[in-house]
Amino acid sequence: MTHTLASLPIIDIAPYLETERDLVKCQSTSDALHNACVKYGFFYLDISQFIDPSEPEELTQLAREFFALPQEEKDKIGLEHQDNARGYQRLKQNVTNGKADNHEGIDLYKPVEKPDKSKPLWGENQWPDIPGFEHKYEQWIEKMKKLGLIVMEAMSVGLKMTTEEWMELRAQVDDSFWVMRIIGYPPLPTDDDGFSCGAHKDYGCLTFLYADPTRSALQVFLRQSGTTASDLDGLPAEHGTEEGMWINADPVPNCVVCNIGEMWEIWTNGLYKSTLHRVVHRGSNYRIPFFFEPNFTANIAPLPAALRLVPSQDKESSNEGQSYKSVVYGDFLLRKVDNNFALDGKGKYD
Repeated sequence: MTHTLASLPIIDIAPYLETERDLVKCQSTSDALHNACVKYGFFYLDISQFIDPSEPEELTQLAREFFALPQEEKDKIGLEHQDNARGYQRLKQNVTNGKADNHEGIDLYKPVEKPDKSKPLWGENQWPDIPGFEHKYEQWIEKMKKLGLIVMEAMSVGLKMTTEEWMELRAQVDDSFWVMRIIGYPPLPTDDDGFSCGAHKDYGCLTFLYADPTRSALQVFLRQSGTTASDLDGLPAEHGTEEGMWINADPVPNCVVCNIGEMWEIWTNGLYKSTLHRVVHRGSNYRIPFFFEPNFTANIAPLPAALRLVPSQDKESSNEGQSYKSVVYGDFLLRKVDNNFALDGKGKYD
């Protein structure tokens, strides 16, 4: 049986950027977001009306400049100088599914009050000593924080939330414990398996990924009943027993690739699913994902609006329609970050 390779939808967020919004256009955007989250968990977000296209290009150039530095220069802002989460990580220092990743990067988190580098995630960000680097990236971070709230509002409309329900949800993300990663993919070592980052799901809220024009690097697993995934390029399957297919999510001009994390899966009681994705090595390239996350202390639980959308037969098989357990985001994050550097079952905070 043959299956046509699907492609991710492109959704224009422009209607939500207008000072005087056209409610019909906004509803259309929200419906498209809802459908994309139900079907794919991934979509392209057209932000051409939100940013100048030269901005991410400048960020990529700055990343290229940093990763070209001698190793000893990069190591000056290594994770070990702070809280083991903020700063530079060497090739193979990050781990996915217990396996070292073939990339290097800089990890930045929301600044905290009274930083203490002996406390997990509570240190200070470390910036390269490159002119304009910190300023340009901080500008991007502020824009992505604003974009996160805009997309969240649009998604609330797609879920048919009341104004009061949206304000309650907004209060869980209005002090986002965001994460920014700057990732470089150098030439692979000789013992590689073709992956720069193995299959995984994002564990937060929304991811906005800007990538350079390299094609066939980001791959997304689309669940599709009755479909047996044929491994792209002879790579390991990585999707267990799930039925579906791997597709390429190549960069689209003026768009970021957006995907939902596990917090949205909890909020919607499984109506939206966080989706497996992976990065395949295609030569040296650069990726700049911004993770718009809930507040550190937010209690994440299924939303009443989402429960109203669940078919009645599904409600009968769960605990009054609520099957996902609530989590405090900060506690959840600490467990996840610990595992990001865990080899042989031992986490970096153990």
